[in-house]
Amino acid sequence: MENRINIQQLEPKAYKAMLGLEKYLATTSLTDIEKELIKIRTSQINGCAYCIEIHTKDALRYGETQKRIFALSAWWESPLFDEKEKVLLKMTEEITHIQQKGLTEHTYTAAQKHFTGNEIAAIIIQIGTINLWNRIAISTHLKHEN
Repeated sequence: MENRINIQQLEPKAYKAMLGLEKYLATTSLTDIEKELIKIRTSQINGCAYCIEIHTKDALRYGETQKRIFALSAWWESPLFDEKEKVLLKMTEEITHIQQKGLTEHTYTAAQKHFTGNEIAAIIIQIGTINLWNRIAISTHLKHEN
């Protein structure tokens, strides 16, 4: 697959706005690992190899283990993720698959037990942001230069 348009070059204001969201997300109380779990799982769901590669490397750099990354595609069965992380990943799936039911009342209530309102807002924004990055990467056939 050939690369298509380069949105960063063609629409630098839009790209700058996306980077603004990333700067905001860096200031939230979500941990680097939590953010990377969201990014990897969303990218798995969306089939974005480019983003999976980037965020897997980032997660490892932040101290995530290979074993947990390997188990991420079946997180609900894995004893490697605690209840808080499982709620985070359930939110990730429900919001990414928004057309099914969206963020269910059950999951939202569970999230309130583990996260503050501001953290829930940050999680939703993080999920939305990586979904847009996935769509940009997939639509433009973005690839890593090896």
